[in-house]
Amino acid sequence: MTTAHPGLPPTGRPADELLAELRALTAGDLPTRGGHTTAYTYDAGRPEVREAAERAYLAMLEVNGLDPTAFPSIVTLERRVVGAVAARLGGDDSTPGIFTSGGTESIMLAVKAARDLRPEIAEPEIVVPATAHAAFFKAGRYLKVEVVAVPVDPETFRAVPAAMAAACTERTVLVVASAPSYAHGVVDPVAEIAVEAARRGLPCHVDACVGGWLLPWLAEAGAAVPEFDLSVPGVTSLSCDLHKFGYTPKGASVLLFRDRPMRLAAYFACAQWPGYPVVNSTVQSSKGAGPLAAAWATLQALGADGYRELGRAALAATRRLIAGVADIDGLRVLGTPDATLVAIGADDPALDLFDLADETRAHGWFLQPQLSVAGLPASLHLTLTGVSEQGVDDLLATLRTAVPAVRERGPAAPPTELLALLDQFDLADLADATFAALLPAAGFGPSRMAGVNRLLDALPPQLRDQLATRFLSVLYGPYLDAS
Repeated sequence: MTTAHPGLPPTGRPADELLAELRALTAGDLPTRGGHTTAYTYDAGRPEVREAAERAYLAMLEVNGLDPTAFPSIVTLERRVVGAVAARLGGDDSTPGIFTSGGTESIMLAVKAARDLRPEIAEPEIVVPATAHAAFFKAGRYLKVEVVAVPVDPETFRAVPAAMAAACTERTVLVVASAPSYAHGVVDPVAEIAVEAARRGLPCHVDACVGGWLLPWLAEAGAAVPEFDLSVPGVTSLSCDLHKFGYTPKGASVLLFRDRPMRLAAYFACAQWPGYPVVNSTVQSSKGAGPLAAAWATLQALGADGYRELGRAALAATRRLIAGVADIDGLRVLGTPDATLVAIGADDPALDLFDLADETRAHGWFLQPQLSVAGLPASLHLTLTGVSEQGVDDLLATLRTAVPAVRERGPAAPPTELLALLDQFDLADLADATFAALLPAAGFGPSRMAGVNRLLDALPPQLRDQLATRFLSVLYGPYLDAS
């Protein structure tokens, strides 16, 4: 007899009922359109473009990207999408590339290619700026590659080429630069880093996941954009997410290579089992073709003129935000952003940024908290998109209201008793129910994360990682109300 469970009803339910339930479930989610969620979401503000992507996605819903010989449509679509990205980023139709599910997969494949091209190195390492995306650390963990994080300039937040070069050893298989770094929106000195890597016979990957499809349009809008793409000597691979400033549905990134041997090293093949020969260009084997079709449709529906206008609007919004923040006592923009990503820091010790994030969220704006690390201060992250121009004045008004309220409450210290408790126990030994019982002491509650972020910020990085993974485990268990 089957045990009843809401995940599997005894009989099938009608589609209208299911969609109504989904609408109810997502009612408490952050909004994905309108620009009030300044991270995670990218809104082109064009309903007809979204409709084109949605219809294309559904049209390819059942096509399996596992075997391009069985479904040749995916080859044609991938060539067109990769070719469009390559042509915009220093390559052409002959530039080898891979369509992936996102920036993390693109980065993982770039690291795999660099590692596999140097099989003689038993303990490979990659050299990255301290501001490099967490995906490089994830790739290192998965692929057993050591990640050497090099401190950046504490004023500009950009990588220091001489320090990057000095960190390279005989075990280095890849050097990384960001265009831009996610945390601060600044482009590393790619040309200098790449030439130093080339002098040492090392490949150089540019992480342009967030900026690759944005920076060229910003340049057309009048921004001073440093050189960063495949046209730069020494750059051997580049990742560019289309589900960010390409405004495509999630699951769309492109990894470009300067030459085919590197792309071949990213592939995986296995004909050593009794089933069909497996040849994969990505980490995934079976994969829906919906994201690929949606990416192609979005590029076609927007066209160069559409992206040019979105780039202009995002740049205008960013400039207004930076100027407005400069007029708010206690706040400052960290560094000088090259893209439409901004990090807001606090000059006033009485101003708790994590509390400010909760306060602005209560007023309808989500600003993403970023922890202090490697000598770099905590901040609030904002990604401004094509629709942000319409709301930036409202955002600034919200900040002008929220800052005095947060300052009046004063800074809150993390709970010392909880810090002491965490120092005494191995988090791996705590049961999920026990760990969940500790969270109220950290101030955790629906839409109120200041206490948790304050606690994380007070902990050393390794303990932060443990705490964050336990929090995720508890969140997906029956101990907390995720709403």
